[in-house]
Amino acid sequence: MNTTTNQDHQTTPVDPETLRHEVRAKYREVAETPDGQFHFHTGRRLAERCRYDMDPVDDLPDIAVESFAGVANPFELRRIQVGERVVDIGSGAGFDSFLAAKASGPSGQVVGVDMTPQMLTKSRALARELDLDHVEFCDGLAEDLPVDDGWADVVISNGVFNLCPDKRTAFDEVLRVLRPGGTLQFADIANGRPVPEEAMRHIDLWTD
Repeated sequence: MNTTTNQDHQTTPVDPETLRHEVRAKYREVAETPDGQFHFHTGRRLAERCRYDMDPVDDLPDIAVESFAGVANPFELRRIQVGERVVDIGSGAGFDSFLAAKASGPSGQVVGVDMTPQMLTKSRALARELDLDHVEFCDGLAEDLPVDDGWADVVISNGVFNLCPDKRTAFDEVLRVLRPGGTLQFADIANGRPVPEEAMRHIDLWTD
């Protein structure tokens, strides 16, 4: 049965709140037990596989890298410039946000947005530990970003849009928070052929 919510104006094949509950549960495990068994890689090994510049990654403590669970390197598309304001959608434990903060410097600002409480607890504690005063982590959804219109020079994301039930709204939010001429650079998973509607209704396939 197709469902919609007030927030998810686009008809979606799964219930958005049910999907978000499952995604939160999965990434709660990644936050709390990053060395656990998952269907994806995590941590430094993954960052290396994703062709990150390992010099700034190596500068981060293990706890800031261990819960990284992205799909590629959004910084390959473009380097973050000094002084830029960056929004990281689905910031998790903060890995990409911390790299963006190092690149933008104290004159820049980074806002990470995530919906998993355990990830937010971890990223906020790490920001304090790393003395990154220009990084803030907020509770929020890709489809409803807690960011002012036109605030961001850059929006980054890593493996998040594929988990959004209403992708049109998520990308509308990106356009809303970007200044005119701003940049979206993201890494994600895309299907090379159409997914059968019955499979799209199978919520476990979204998270696995």
